[in-house]
Amino acid sequence: MITHNPNTRLETFCDGVFAIAMTLLVIDIKIPHTALIRNTTDFWLAIQEILPSIFAFILSFIIIFITWVNHHNILKLVNNTSPAFIYANGFLLLTVVFIPFPTSMLGEFILTDHASPAVLLYCAMIAVQSMAWIIISHSVLKNELAKSEKAIMLMQENKRNGLITLIVYSTLSIVSAWFPLTVAMLTTLTSIFWLIYGIKIKHD
Repeated sequence: MITHNPNTRLETFCDGVFAIAMTLLVIDIKIPHTALIRNTTDFWLAIQEILPSIFAFILSFIIIFITWVNHHNILKLVNNTSPAFIYANGFLLLTVVFIPFPTSMLGEFILTDHASPAVLLYCAMIAVQSMAWIIISHSVLKNELAKSEKAIMLMQENKRNGLITLIVYSTLSIVSAWFPLTVAMLTTLTSIFWLIYGIKIKHD
């Protein structure tokens, strides 16, 4: 028997937004027009100069991918919808489509004297996204959208993880004013952690 999923259109729309955001990440990765390439050595030197942008792209791709996986799993835990849940998802998508901008800034300034604002903006973006997760989880729990007791427990866990992420990245945003490169490394490590953690999670 095929059951109707009230969030089918929401999931389809969100998947499209995630795909567009991932695509936009790569737009800023290009060899500058001012680069003088006369031979193969010059070409590899030009590639070397855009390595920070490639790093920022990979990091952001991982973050968006983790976000997509978590969003997909959350929709598997609910069997209903509500206006609050839909708008909470919209807030999450806002943070997703914003990611290409701080990614561009991070790639351009991470190895300069102006790295602090770029790293701060990047971490602040992730902190705001964690707020979206908290709001989504809260809307599911408050409106009783979870499909089982196990789903409720997972949503409560997701809300706690969102709070932890909010605290961590808010702290990193502040610390980045003094140690931008260290914070960038910690951001990378935490992203890898959440990627591995997400793989190990068993969902309802």
